[in-house]
Amino acid sequence: MRSPGIPDRLPLLQKARKKGIPIWSELELASRLICPRRLIAVTGTNGKTTTTTLVGKLFQAVDRSTQVAGNIGTPLSQIVRRVRKNSTLVLEVSSYQLENIERFHPTISVILNITPDHLEHHGTMRAYAAMKARIFENQTASETCVLNADDSRCRALARRCPGRVLFFSRRKKLKQGIYYKGRGTSGARGEGLVVIHWRNRHARFPLRWDLPGPHNVENALAAIGVAVAGGLSIPVIRSVLKRFQGVEHRLEVVRRLRGVRYINDSKATNVDSTRVALEAFQEPLVLIMGGRGKGAPYTGLRDLVKRHVRRLLLVGEDAGRIQKDLGHAVPSKRVGTLQRAVAQAAREAVPGDVVLLSPACASFDQYSNYEERGRHFKRLVLKLR
Repeated sequence: MRSPGIPDRLPLLQKARKKGIPIWSELELASRLICPRRLIAVTGTNGKTTTTTLVGKLFQAVDRSTQVAGNIGTPLSQIVRRVRKNSTLVLEVSSYQLENIERFHPTISVILNITPDHLEHHGTMRAYAAMKARIFENQTASETCVLNADDSRCRALARRCPGRVLFFSRRKKLKQGIYYKGRGTSGARGEGLVVIHWRNRHARFPLRWDLPGPHNVENALAAIGVAVAGGLSIPVIRSVLKRFQGVEHRLEVVRRLRGVRYINDSKATNVDSTRVALEAFQEPLVLIMGGRGKGAPYTGLRDLVKRHVRRLLLVGEDAGRIQKDLGHAVPSKRVGTLQRAVAQAAREAVPGDVVLLSPACASFDQYSNYEERGRHFKRLVLKLR
């Protein structure tokens, strides 16, 4: 059983494979020990945890036995004794976990998006996308895969999906699927409608949604798609959406101090996640970036940084590379640690600014995980006078 992140080229694994010894992920083993009524699996480069959490809330509203686990923090193997035959199980699933499955079989699968990430592990975008596609490879024709119609790689995967495809879109009208209709794409409260046309379900309702950014509209649409495929009623869906407040470390408002908002987006462990965060704000940003890079260039953020960021503060191993890629776009400074970054940001921010921790990097150079990094950021911010 291979831990996520252990490279496939490890000699021990190559030898085992040659001898015909099965190599499984923890996900594969644990899924063989359960038989729930409904298994929902969510993957994608960004938005997995928010979407998985929201899907869990939707099904918990009608079924208290619903369990949420996987890459979200609680391994499936830890809760196998709590999964009953009438349970709904909602899993966040990573490409690393999918790499070593054989019979893993969700009733409803979700691929939110596929953008560059984990290339130091998978090598190429083609290989990375192929790992994501494994989420639906064992589904039957009567089961459902929810896919992002606005993502070209997701659209391409639809042709390979053995089950029914339910598309969602934030940008365009769909004859079959779920889409967002409004004056803009930000998802501000009362701004747009959710429109559903899928099989025998037809409905429309206002999106009552407080989470910032267009990416969170996409997360909501994906979760609604799962709920529709799972047979939940529109009143239940609307009620849960209205109450949902998001999850820790994902554009989490930590504090407002002297007219400045401090936002914890420590979960932004890749370049595309930081892109999504930058697009969520209209206010000038004091941006804290850095950590252990994943091999992707930061140059793709240059235009957004130039447009939204007033000051760039850099920490961790990849600070030099980020400064090389983005330093000409905005005034930047390498400060080394998060403690120095927060202190510097507090000195420089003015009323109306947002201080945003959105690292675009993993945390392992200075922290055990992104949660530890995010909580340290919050403690530092809450100590500011």
